[in-house]
Amino acid sequence: MGSVKIDERKETMINTRLHILPGVDKDRFSITSSFPILATIIAFLGGVLAVFIPSIISKVLPALAATNVLAQSIWGFAGGALIIAIIVILRQDEIAATLVIAVQLYIDSYLGFHVVSQVMALALLAVFFLARSPQHPWVEPRALWLWGLFLALAILPAIRGATNLFDAAFYYPNIIFGALVMCWLGTVISRDSASVQCLFKMLAGFGTLIAIHTILQAVTGTYLFATQSEEAFLAGVSNYQLTGSDAHRAGSFFIDPNWNGTFLAMMLFLPLGLFFKSSSFPGRVLHLTEMFLMLLALLFTYSTGAWIATCAGFIVFVIFVGRAHNRALLALFLAVAATVLIVGFPSQVALLLQHASNPSEALLRLGAWQTGIRVIAAFPLTGVGLGLQIYQARADPYRVPAQYVPLVHPHDSYLEIGAMAGLPVLIVFIALLLFSLWQALHNWVRADAQTRSLLCSGIAAVVALSVNSVSINGWTLPPLAALGWMIVGTISSPLISGKLHRQTAEERNL
Repeated sequence: MGSVKIDERKETMINTRLHILPGVDKDRFSITSSFPILATIIAFLGGVLAVFIPSIISKVLPALAATNVLAQSIWGFAGGALIIAIIVILRQDEIAATLVIAVQLYIDSYLGFHVVSQVMALALLAVFFLARSPQHPWVEPRALWLWGLFLALAILPAIRGATNLFDAAFYYPNIIFGALVMCWLGTVISRDSASVQCLFKMLAGFGTLIAIHTILQAVTGTYLFATQSEEAFLAGVSNYQLTGSDAHRAGSFFIDPNWNGTFLAMMLFLPLGLFFKSSSFPGRVLHLTEMFLMLLALLFTYSTGAWIATCAGFIVFVIFVGRAHNRALLALFLAVAATVLIVGFPSQVALLLQHASNPSEALLRLGAWQTGIRVIAAFPLTGVGLGLQIYQARADPYRVPAQYVPLVHPHDSYLEIGAMAGLPVLIVFIALLLFSLWQALHNWVRADAQTRSLLCSGIAAVVALSVNSVSINGWTLPPLAALGWMIVGTISSPLISGKLHRQTAEERNL
């Protein structure tokens, strides 16, 4: 009897440390008893996605858009609601989260709707809150007070920078508030190593589709599912043709090859972790194939910053992958991949090296950084405002000669936050990122060898994004930031820490 009470006290202490909402009653919060509320939220969630189907059709297939738009809206709303309802009711949380990232990239960023994915993520969090149970617990992100400070400090710069609808929808809803929403979503989904593995499988599959789209664009010159506006934009920038060559840099749905390169540099670490986690031969072959496709697509972006970030991520992965034979397998894979790329694609590798040594681009990037530093020195506390247009206008008096053209941001996420929102916001942003990585390392220490490979892959992906954000606006681009913060929430989730703590306690009692 005494041992039972001790176990109950331990469980209570663990739940308290995890900040799990107290008073969770399985009967009270079951799907059945909360069905009217859940049905409303699910219908709204599906409708938010599907209501944009007519707009998507009008941009992708103009001829089809000439038909009855009202009928398209009704059927689109019903179809989207049904799909989301099935996913949520079956508790395929990982698929729902991956769908949010896909919507962020294609609908919000590519088609320009900006906030659809954020509404979807909030609706998913509401569903998870109402349907919480011992099997699907509700949990808050750690250091919630720090998140509150981050949101509060960014309000004034967001108001100052919202000189147009685009900037108003771009920064605060996605980069500031969206960081908390995506991190929270990843935190709630990551109940244990199995859920982390499932989420990473879904994200890796999505990344592979983008890699295939990138390869097709580079090899065939055909941009699948391109809109007329994007085709016109790509024509205006000569399809990002490399200087002195007929080759074009592939940007996929990110448009900009540097953004696409950052995405691929992050995503290739997920199948790498899954490779070491998997115990089946077909699974390992699948993950190796995903990695190779992402590496090949990364080559076609010709992004120097992305390759540097990839190297940084590999260094982190080697350090934290754990067992010595895992490091040996990783070294073998890198050697084989490098050989295949060099031997099979020598002209592309040569163009990558040529592009990396281009002095004009390096000079412009250095000038953008120097201008950003001068803007921070002039507006250290509040910045010029979270907006692209206001930065271009107010940074122009501080522009150095090396930045020979006006720019809407300093091509560095950290300088961008500091120049636009002020140093206090930048300090809190870095503190949130470092604290989350510390918690991820805490989870890594308690994990077994296979789970460590998963957490290691997430840490490497976040490091790759963080390193690449020195040369481009990685953490300040909505689709990249959404993916990054979701991974951060996944690997730092207190639910994983609690699960590992209970497993360790059980092993000690055996």
